[in-house]
Amino acid sequence: MPLNKELKKVMVIGSGPIIIGQAAEFDYAGSQACRALKEEGFEVVLVNSNPATIMTDNAMADEIYIEPLTLPTIKRIIEKERPDSLLSTLGGQTGLTLSMQLAKEGFLDKMGVKLLGANPETIDKAEDRQSFKDTMLKIGQPVIPSVVVNDLESAMAFAHSNGYPLIIRPAFTLGGSGGGIASSEEEFIEIAENGLRSSPIHQILVEKCIAGWKEIEFEVMRDSAGNVITICSMENLDPVGVHTGDSIVIAPAVTLSDKEYQMLRTAALSIIDELKIEGGCNCQFALHPESMEYAVIEVNPRVSRSSALASKATGYPIAKVAAKIAIGYTLPEILNAVTGKTYACFEPALDYVVVKFPKWPFDKFVYAKRTLGTQMKATGEVMAIGTTFEQAIMKAVRGVEIGMSSLSHKKYRTLSDEEIAERLHNVDDERIFIVYEALRRGTSIDEIHSITMIDEWFLSKLRNLVRLEKRLASEPLTKELYLTAKKLGFPDKVIEELTGNALPAGMHRSAVYKMVDTCAAEFSAETPYFYSTYDDENEAAEFIDEHKDGKKTVIVFGAGPIRIGQGIEFDYASVHCVWSLKKAGYDVVIVNNNPETVSTDFDTADRLYFEPLTNEDVMNIIETEKPFGVVVAFGGQTAIKLTKFMSENGVNILGTSADSIDAAEDRERFDELLELHHFKRPEGYTVMTTEEALQIANRIGYPVLMRPSYVLGGQNMIIAFTDDDIKEYMAIILSHNIENPVLIDKYLMGIELEVDAICDGKDILIAGIMEHVERTGIHSGDSIAVYPSWNINDRLRQDIINCTKNLSVSLKISGLVNIQYCIYKDELYVIEVNPRSSRTIPYISKVTGVPMVDLATRCMLGEKLADMGYGTGLYKTSPYVAVKVPVFSFEKLMNVDNHLGPEMKSTGEVLGLASTREEALYKGLVAAGYTLKKSGGVFITVRDSDKSEIGETAKRYYDLGFDLYATRGTAKIIEDYGMKVKLVDKIHEGENNTLKLIESGWIDYVISTSAKGRIPTRDSVKIRRKTVERGIPCLTSIDTANAVADCLKSRYSQACTELVDINHMRSEKQTLEFTKMEACGNDYIYVNCFNQKIDNPEGLSIRFADRHFGIGGDGVVLMYPSDVADVRMRMFNLDGTEGKMCGNAARCIAKYLIDNGIVNRDYVTIETLSGIRKVTVEKVNGVVSYATVDMGRAELNPAMIPVKLPGDTAIGVPTKVADGRYRITCVSMGNPHCVVFSEDLDSPLDYLDLEKLGPKFENDPLFPERVNTEFIKVLNPKTLKMRVWERGSGETWACGSGACAAVVAAVENGYCPKNEDITVKLKGGDLRIRYTDDAVYLSGGCVKIYEGKTII
Repeated sequence: MPLNKELKKVMVIGSGPIIIGQAAEFDYAGSQACRALKEEGFEVVLVNSNPATIMTDNAMADEIYIEPLTLPTIKRIIEKERPDSLLSTLGGQTGLTLSMQLAKEGFLDKMGVKLLGANPETIDKAEDRQSFKDTMLKIGQPVIPSVVVNDLESAMAFAHSNGYPLIIRPAFTLGGSGGGIASSEEEFIEIAENGLRSSPIHQILVEKCIAGWKEIEFEVMRDSAGNVITICSMENLDPVGVHTGDSIVIAPAVTLSDKEYQMLRTAALSIIDELKIEGGCNCQFALHPESMEYAVIEVNPRVSRSSALASKATGYPIAKVAAKIAIGYTLPEILNAVTGKTYACFEPALDYVVVKFPKWPFDKFVYAKRTLGTQMKATGEVMAIGTTFEQAIMKAVRGVEIGMSSLSHKKYRTLSDEEIAERLHNVDDERIFIVYEALRRGTSIDEIHSITMIDEWFLSKLRNLVRLEKRLASEPLTKELYLTAKKLGFPDKVIEELTGNALPAGMHRSAVYKMVDTCAAEFSAETPYFYSTYDDENEAAEFIDEHKDGKKTVIVFGAGPIRIGQGIEFDYASVHCVWSLKKAGYDVVIVNNNPETVSTDFDTADRLYFEPLTNEDVMNIIETEKPFGVVVAFGGQTAIKLTKFMSENGVNILGTSADSIDAAEDRERFDELLELHHFKRPEGYTVMTTEEALQIANRIGYPVLMRPSYVLGGQNMIIAFTDDDIKEYMAIILSHNIENPVLIDKYLMGIELEVDAICDGKDILIAGIMEHVERTGIHSGDSIAVYPSWNINDRLRQDIINCTKNLSVSLKISGLVNIQYCIYKDELYVIEVNPRSSRTIPYISKVTGVPMVDLATRCMLGEKLADMGYGTGLYKTSPYVAVKVPVFSFEKLMNVDNHLGPEMKSTGEVLGLASTREEALYKGLVAAGYTLKKSGGVFITVRDSDKSEIGETAKRYYDLGFDLYATRGTAKIIEDYGMKVKLVDKIHEGENNTLKLIESGWIDYVISTSAKGRIPTRDSVKIRRKTVERGIPCLTSIDTANAVADCLKSRYSQACTELVDINHMRSEKQTLEFTKMEACGNDYIYVNCFNQKIDNPEGLSIRFADRHFGIGGDGVVLMYPSDVADVRMRMFNLDGTEGKMCGNAARCIAKYLIDNGIVNRDYVTIETLSGIRKVTVEKVNGVVSYATVDMGRAELNPAMIPVKLPGDTAIGVPTKVADGRYRITCVSMGNPHCVVFSEDLDSPLDYLDLEKLGPKFENDPLFPERVNTEFIKVLNPKTLKMRVWERGSGETWACGSGACAAVVAAVENGYCPKNEDITVKLKGGDLRIRYTDDAVYLSGGCVKIYEGKTII
C-alpha cells in the first residue's frame, strides 16, 4: 500500500522532559520520525515541552510548540493547527497516554484527526492490564497468574489467596513507576497504594512473582498489510524481577536453544498481529530456565527504550520505518537506509554481540536505596559492541563512567568471603561486580547461579575474564597473551595493573574496526558505523581509503550516558557541531556510546564509532582516522576529561586548549586571573583533609560551600553550616579516593545569574543573561532560570558584559563558555567559569534565535564573530520571556532527600515561553507537572535562617485563602504576622504529627527547608519523602514558594496561555493601539485587528484588564474583518476565556466603526460566536451616543443553553445548586445565564456576598460551560434591579446579555409584561430591554473613554 494521499499535516507528540523511565531515546525516535515525515512532503507539527532536545530544533518540524504536554494544551494546538492526523507511538508513554485520552473523549473524531500508528483499541489491549490479559488468553499466549484491580481491598484478597512475593504493575505508567515486588503484607500495602495513585486510570495488575525466570525481549514490526518481522531479540542478564531498564541487556539473545527462540519469536509475531499494531512493538517474555514454559510479561505498542537499543544494535532504523508505516507504506516498499539495498521487510542478522549497561544515579545520591526491582532507577545507559560477550561487557563497564576499567575493583577485593557470599543475595547495581569477585575467589558457577539465577552461560563468560586476569597476574606477558587479553576487552591500563609492569616496547597494538552491517555480511552496508576489535582487517581504514574526497576529518566526542548533571543538552550540542562542521566542508566523525541519542543515529555524522570515551579507546580511533582536529567542547565533562591526554599526545584540539581549561578549573590559576582583572569572587581555598577543611571553614565563617574540583552537575557538593556537616561530607568524599583537592568557599546568598557566551579570542557574543528564581545555594541545573534577567540594572549588566569578555579573552576561549555570577549587596561576584557547552545552550539558542553551537564551531575553525551577522557584545533581547523549570525523578529513588541544594538532582527540564514572566512561569510549572491547586492547605516548616522571610511567604498563601499549618517555631512567626495557623507536632512529639498531617489529604503544598538534610532518618527528610509518596508539591526554597504563590495569584490557566510556535516567533515587541470604551459601566479595551495582529488575545486580556497592573477593564474586545458582516467580534473575559456574545460590547463596536468612518450608515452588522447581530445607533452632534442591539431569540431549551436539567425549558425550577437550593431560570442569550430572584436569596440583594456565591454558581457541575448568574429584585412590572456575576470576570457593573436574560426570566415567571420596554438598573446605570417572540432588544448608551498605545 503506497503513501496515504489523504494525509497532508501530521502532528507528533514528544515525550517531554527526561525522567527516569523516559530518557533521550524518544528524542532520537522523534527526530528520526519527523525527518522521515518531512522527507515524504508532510507538514509536521511537533509538540514537546523539552527545550533540550534535537527534536525541538527548528529544522525538525514546520511548526514546533515547546508547550506543556497536557490535554488542554494539546487540544488548543490541534484547534489552532488543524492537523489531519496524529502520530501517537513516538512520544513514549506520555505521547501514547495523551493520544489515547484524546481519542477516547471523541476529540480527535470531532476535529477530523486520524490516529496513526496504533488505535485506542490496540492501546487498550496492550496497556490496560485486564484487556491485555484477556487478549493474550484469547490467542493462547500464557500469562502469569494475576488479577487486575482498582482498589486496595481487591488487591489484598488476591494476596491472601496466592501468598507472597507478588509483583505490582500500575496501568499506563512508564519505567515501572509506582510498581514493585512485595515480599510481605506491609510492603504490599505500601506499593499497591502507590501504584493505584500512579496509574492515570487507578488500576494495577497484581501478579504472582516469577523472579528467577529468564527475561527475553523481541522487537517486532508490522505494517497495515499484516507483514510482520522480527528486528532483534534481546536477553536480560538479570532474571525476571529487575526492570529491563535496570538490567544488563545482551543482543541478540544468547542462551536460547533454537526451539526456544522460534517459540518466542512466533509468540511475538502472533501478539503484534492480534493487536494490529502498525509500526514497532516490544514484547517481553519470561522463560522458565529449566523447561519450555514461558509467559508474556507485557507489550509496549510503541517505540520504547528497548526499540532504541534494538535500532542501534542492528542498524535497523525502527523509528523511521515506523513513521513510514504510519503514513501508509508497507515494509516491502521501504528501503533500509543502512544497507541502501535491502528493504525494511528484511530481518537483520548480527555477527557481533551488543551489551547495554545501565547508568544509575547512586553516585549522586549516597543515601539512596540501591536495590533494583520492577521500578526503574537508571538515568541512562551505554551500549558496547564486540565480537564476543567478554569484549562487549568490558567495553560497557569502562564506558559507563563509574571509575572502573574492568569488572574487578579493589573496593570489592577488600570485602571478606562472608561479605561477598552475603552480597550475592542482594539485587542491586553492584551485583555484577560482586558476582565477578565471587568467581575470582573460586565460588562455583552452580552456586552463584542457584543464588542469583543468572544464566550459567553468562557466568562462564565472566569466568573466562577471571581466568585471563589470573594469567596476566601470574604469567609473563607474551604477545599471544597480550592479544588474547585485548580480544577479551582488556585495556592496556588494566593489563599493566595486573602484570605490575608497563607494556614492553612495541607490545601495544591498536584496535581495528568492523562495520555494523545488519545483515551478517550477506549484504554490504552503506552506512559507516564502526566498533573496535582486535582482528586483522580494519574495515574503517579500508572505507576511508575507498571514499577519499580531499576533505579534512574532524572528530566530535559525545557525552556518553545520560546522567544527572550531564543530560541530553550535550547531545544537542554535539549534533549541532557535527552539522556545522559538515556544512563547513569537513568529513565528520562522531564517537559516542549512548544508544538513546541522535548523535549515535546512523546518518548524523559521516562516520560513527560506537566506542567508550576513554583515553585508549579514543586514541585508537584517532590512529585510524588521522583527523585534522578533534572537538571536546560539546561532550560535557566526559569529553573535557580527554583533553589533557590528547593534547599531550599531539592531537589538535579545536577550540579552547587543554591549558585554558585547566586555568579555569584550577583554583590558584583562576584566582590569579580574577585578581589581575580586579573581579570579585567568594573567599575560598583548597583542602585535602578533614582537618584542613575545619580550619578553613572556621576562619572564613559558616555557611561554606564545599565541592570537589573538576565536577559536573555539582556532584558531591553541599552547603555546610557546622563542623559536623564538614566531617560528614569529608568522610564521604575521601572514600572516593580523590586525586584533586576539595574547594571550600564562603557561601554568599545573593541573586544568581549565568551567561552563555561565544568567544573568538578577541570578541564575545552573549546570547542572553539568565537569572535564577532561587538565590545562590541551589545548583543552576535545579533552579528555575528566567531569560531575560529582571533584577539587574544597567550598571550591573555592563559589568557582566565586561567581565565575561575579559575572562573569556584572558582564558583564550575559542568557542563556548558558561559563566555563573552572583550579585551580593549590589556587587558582582564570579562563581565559576566553564569553558565548554552548558545545559542552557539549547534553550537559550531556541529562545533568542542565536545558533550558539553553530557560531561557536565556526569560531573554533578560525572565523570571527563580527563576520557572522549576529554582532558582538550582548545580543538584542527577545520579545519573549523563557522560563526553564527543572524536573525531578524522586518518586523512583527510595530514601533520597528532595531538598534542593548545590548538588544537582534534576533529571530533565521543561520550558515556559510567553510574553510576560508571570505567564511563562505558569506554563513552565504546569509543564513540569505542578498541579497548582488554588485552595487547600499549606504546611510550613523552615530552618532558622529562613524564619525572617517566612512570614511574608506565608501571607501570600494566606491571602489566597489557604489554610496554614506549621511546626511550633515556624507557627509563632506566622502568628506574629497576624495570621491564623494550625499547630502541628514534630514526628517525635506526638500522634498528630507532621507525617499524619501529610497523609490526611488536607495538605496541597509543603514548604520545607532545613539546614541539615540527606540522611534518611532525619525528621525533615522523612517529611519531604512523604510528600513524594503522596504526590504533593514540596517547595524547599523560599524563593520557589514565592514564585508558586505568584502563579496561583495570577489569572492564568491552560485555557488562556499563549501557544508559541518557535519557528514563527516575533522578532521584537510591537506597539498596539487600543480604545477604552464603556457601556453602562461595562468597560472593555477595544482593539482594531483590521491592521494589527494579536497572537495571544487570552493572555492579553489577563494583562490589559487588570485594574491595578494593566489598563483596567472587564476584558478585551477584538474587531476583525468578516466575510459575512461588517465586523467579526471576539470578546475575552478577565480570566482570558472567550465569551460568545456581549451586548454592551456590541453597542461600543457599532460606535467605534461609525465614529471612525469604517461603516457609513446608522446600523452595523456584527459576526459573533452566537451568530450575526444587528446594532442600530442614535447620534448626538454627529457622534454615536446610544445604540440598540438585536440580540436574537432567547434560547430556553436546557440542552441548548446548556444546563443539565430535564424538560423543554428551565423556568423557575427548584434545584440544588451552589451548595444551596434555589429556584432558577436558565436562558441563553448567546452565553448561558442562570437567573435567581431575590425571594430565593438569604440576604438582601445589596448585601449579597457575590464574591463567595458567584463562583459557586459559575463552576457548578450543573453548567457544562460554566454560567453567568443574575440576581434580580423586581421593583415593579417595568423595573428590575440586578447584580451580575460573569463567568471568567467576576462581578461587573453591567452585563448586556445578562440584562436580557433577566427580563426574559422575569417575563416567563410572570413578573413583567412581554413586548414592552423594561428598565434594568445595574451598578453602572440603566439598560432598556424589550422581549418579543422574535428577538430580544437591548438599548443603552456607549461612551469612548480614551485612545492609547502600549507595547506588547
